[in-house]
Amino acid sequence: MRKSITTRYFYATALLLIASTALMGFIQMYLSMVFFRAQSDRDLLLTVDNTIQILQEVQADHLNDTEARALTNREITLTARASDNNIFVTDVYGRIVLGSTKDPVEYIEEYYIDAYLPEKAVSGAYNHGRYTQMGTLDGLLPVRSYIAGKPVRIDGDLTGYVFATADADTMAEFLANLFSTFLLSAGLMLMVSSVISIVMTSRLTTPLRRLAEAAGKFGSGDFSARVPVEGDDELAAVAIQFNNMAQSLERTDTSRRSFMGNIAHELRTPMTSIKGFIDGMLDGTIPQDDYRHYLEIVSNEAGRLTRLVKNMLDITKLEAGEYQPNAAPYDIWESLTSAVFSAEQRLKEKKIRLAGFAPVRTIVNADQDLVHQVIYNILDNAIKFTPSEGEISFSVDSMKTKGMVTVSIRNTGKGIAPDSLEYVFDRFYKEDKSRGLNTTGSGLGLHICKVLIQLSGGQIWVESEEDEYCEFFFTLPAGEKPERKKYSKEIRASF
Repeated sequence: MRKSITTRYFYATALLLIASTALMGFIQMYLSMVFFRAQSDRDLLLTVDNTIQILQEVQADHLNDTEARALTNREITLTARASDNNIFVTDVYGRIVLGSTKDPVEYIEEYYIDAYLPEKAVSGAYNHGRYTQMGTLDGLLPVRSYIAGKPVRIDGDLTGYVFATADADTMAEFLANLFSTFLLSAGLMLMVSSVISIVMTSRLTTPLRRLAEAAGKFGSGDFSARVPVEGDDELAAVAIQFNNMAQSLERTDTSRRSFMGNIAHELRTPMTSIKGFIDGMLDGTIPQDDYRHYLEIVSNEAGRLTRLVKNMLDITKLEAGEYQPNAAPYDIWESLTSAVFSAEQRLKEKKIRLAGFAPVRTIVNADQDLVHQVIYNILDNAIKFTPSEGEISFSVDSMKTKGMVTVSIRNTGKGIAPDSLEYVFDRFYKEDKSRGLNTTGSGLGLHICKVLIQLSGGQIWVESEEDEYCEFFFTLPAGEKPERKKYSKEIRASF
């Protein structure tokens, strides 16, 4: 069964809290035991010191044995009751000679008097000056107890030992109460932590659930789905990136749909014309005398189809990265001059003037064939939309952008509307208002220019003023520093 992130996070948090609580409880219990043990040892040793002081004072009073024993027994009993401890006084061999416990006097005399303490307890007190332990004195005590003892020295001579004991039940009771309190507080803490963990996990996973829902819609073909962006954390960053990706995919899908529609339209128009004229010739609608005229139209339409298919194949190869530019240093004016000479007849037919055609050797580092196609497409566009007796001007500048050469081709005419400038490089885009004079283009030439310039490491853009001019700019990586190159007067005077 699949577990959600909320469930796994809750389990992980609960396990961590339980483990931390258990470790904290263990440490608290251990420290409490150590503290209780140290406190008990201090209290027992204090009782031992008081008892030793009593013995020394009785010895200093020089009483007879009976009086001294009675006084000592009475003082030890008072001390034992005041401290709630058991006290045993032994001789130098560890034999109990006096004692005071909670038990009746008869039981003390019968069970403890003349009994011997363990050798390890006596030798420990003798060797180290004190003895502390927890046990039963080898079964002498009925229950586990805290034990402390010291040797008794009067006038520098060892006269015996004093041991004090206290039941360990008090510690067990203390630890039981402590453990109960700890369990109660730990349970409340775990309960509150669990609620907080569930709330926090839900808040953390809500963006992920929304992201999953949006991804599901994407999978089903709905590219309009978006993820709400809340906050500025990592999940918000993921949501922003997802929305950007969604917007890009939506644009791509829209472009794909538009692309397919434009392809169908662009292919259908010439094919309809070709079929109509051929059918007219076959069924006799078109007289034989007009065959040549209509066959020329059919040939032009077939050429249009060929160019369209070629442009589409070029775009496919370029965008798929199948073509790698062969960049090399060369003079950009060679491409400009070649493009102008190839359009010489069309320029003369429309009586278009050339301006700025003053070649200065300017080296760029680019693929000459690709750059020639870019210039040819832009110049072809300029010639189409420049009115008769209009003007086309050229400019090459290597100083505007460091390391780049800027080329511009400007033509007079109707120009491009401001709201259409950002779309002129899109596939199949045609602006009817300013480009309506021409119906033979496919709308792919400028898009190809954009791809080729980007492939060459440059940028391309357009500026226009309606009813005045249209100017295309593109940049290419610079090569050597520009130097003056002489061109023949014939080239300059050709146009």
